[in-house]
Amino acid sequence: MPSDELLSDVLSEFARTMVTDFPIQRILDRLVERIVEVLPITAAGVTLISAGSDPHYVAASDASALRYEKLQTELGEGPCLVAYTSGEAVAVADLREEKRFPNFTDRALESGLAAVFTFPLRNGADQLGALDLYRGEPGSLDSDAMAAAQTLADVAASYLLNARARADLSESYERSRYNSLHDPLTGLPNRALLMELVDFAVLRARRSGKTAAVLFADLDLFKVVNDTHGHRVGDELLIAVADRLAGVLRPGDALARLSGDEFVMVCEDLDRPSHAKDIATRIARAFDAPFMLSCGPVAMTASVGITHARGGTEIAENLLHDADSAMYQAKAQGGDRHQQIIDLNEPRRSDQWASLQHDLQAAEAEGQLRVHYQPIVATSDRRIIGVESLVSWAHPSRGMLQPSLWIPLAEQAGLIASIGSWVLAQTFADWSQRSDPNRADQLGLAVNVSAHQLMAPDFAASIEALLNAPGATTDPALLTLEVTESVLSYDRARALVVLNDLRHLGVKVALDDFGKGYSSLQHLDQFPVDIIKIGQSFVAKLDGDAVGVIAAAIIDLTHALGKTVVAEGVETSEQFDQLTRLGCDACQGFYLARPMLADELHTLIDDCDLPAGLSFPVAVGAPRSVG
Repeated sequence: MPSDELLSDVLSEFARTMVTDFPIQRILDRLVERIVEVLPITAAGVTLISAGSDPHYVAASDASALRYEKLQTELGEGPCLVAYTSGEAVAVADLREEKRFPNFTDRALESGLAAVFTFPLRNGADQLGALDLYRGEPGSLDSDAMAAAQTLADVAASYLLNARARADLSESYERSRYNSLHDPLTGLPNRALLMELVDFAVLRARRSGKTAAVLFADLDLFKVVNDTHGHRVGDELLIAVADRLAGVLRPGDALARLSGDEFVMVCEDLDRPSHAKDIATRIARAFDAPFMLSCGPVAMTASVGITHARGGTEIAENLLHDADSAMYQAKAQGGDRHQQIIDLNEPRRSDQWASLQHDLQAAEAEGQLRVHYQPIVATSDRRIIGVESLVSWAHPSRGMLQPSLWIPLAEQAGLIASIGSWVLAQTFADWSQRSDPNRADQLGLAVNVSAHQLMAPDFAASIEALLNAPGATTDPALLTLEVTESVLSYDRARALVVLNDLRHLGVKVALDDFGKGYSSLQHLDQFPVDIIKIGQSFVAKLDGDAVGVIAAAIIDLTHALGKTVVAEGVETSEQFDQLTRLGCDACQGFYLARPMLADELHTLIDDCDLPAGLSFPVAVGAPRSVG
């Protein structure tokens, strides 16, 4: 039997390791070496076994022990497995006489093993594996040696449980830390980790003298996807966007998701601030192709705000605010573009935008929204043929706000559908109260419709209800609903269904802001569109030779397809004259008449009935900011 001193020494050494972070392998290797020193054996080994899985070798005092441990695992039989399943020690003093595991016995005898003693590693009713003691000569162990061996096995089991608990705790901590710093949907860094990354970028910019950039990207009309296809598809889109954005960044750049559809990129070691715009351009190109989701292809664009850490003295929170503000400036210009922060001293931070968005929630209920009407004039005789209704916001402290400023905020806040419905209802109400309905019935009425409205399940039914409401006097054939071509790309199948439903009602559809996108020509023949509206940004460039040629081609193609062309944003007589020569059917813009309230419109319509009629342009209407 082992001396009490030796056994006590081994147990003390092993107990001390239980409060350390030593690797399990290192501790068990040391244990089996010491067991050979204190017990009358030639080798020792430990095998761990988990229910439902193959045994796996853990430690061996020498090559022979390793061979015996692996042999039992290989054959699936042996004293180790018996001790594990029974929970009792197995003693084989002479292996030549053992019949319970013949395959192991024959192979072990050939390898020089003569006796084996196995002790279960146990914790109550749970079995962890076995401690195996090997002898090269036959012979039994006395009761004291057997008791000491079981004590060592129990201590080993305790250590294994302790080590497993430490490992589980460490794994839980790391998992908790990872989850606290990463977005659960995309796996990207979240806001907490992003702030650390921006801080590090600022410090490195200070040391290197180079520029670090923060790019804040927000998806345009992401809410339309969520509302049309559900949040599951919305999540698919966010994951796909994260993958694409990661693909356009440089090695070393960081990508994070803040919340919702907001992504932030931190790009370091830029030689010049302008290099951030190159990255923003690559981000825009990443959205060129539609995203293939479970609902089918979905097109998406993003607005990107850019700011820089040049001197390394910036605060991370301020940089993020600046990039956020720049992103909203991009939104205010129509989205699908990038914008560098215009003036870091300008009070246009995200908190101001949040305040404005909050005010917008009460705008409709408090009567702050206004509908103005801008005449649409035929190029052939300069007479009014219709009007477009335009909504503006008379903010109580900020004054009249342009739609391009607050419409993106309405989309972000989920208010655009309610506002759009109000505009339609107010427009129909104004139209039913005109002073000379017999004359005005001959004029067309155009109303802008957001993507969120158009994709709503009951949109066509809501239009039919307005047309058939008591007192309604609008002929469906005179109503035109204007949509942007980007709407047609978000869900082509759904858009086609809605447009056909409107066509069945007798309502016309206009493709607004034509010429802004890259796939516009494809939409002319693929969707039931009656009118093409050339956008202001395109009209403003008509003095360029190339743009003039393109405009002529667009007008000719549109006419060949049997559709009407209207140019908006016409601000000079030269633009009107050129559009007339190119064959444009009608125009609207400040040159001809500014948007006006319903009463002013009624007066104008009455003037049109004078014997001499009324030839445009006319200087009547609301402030220029409305349009």
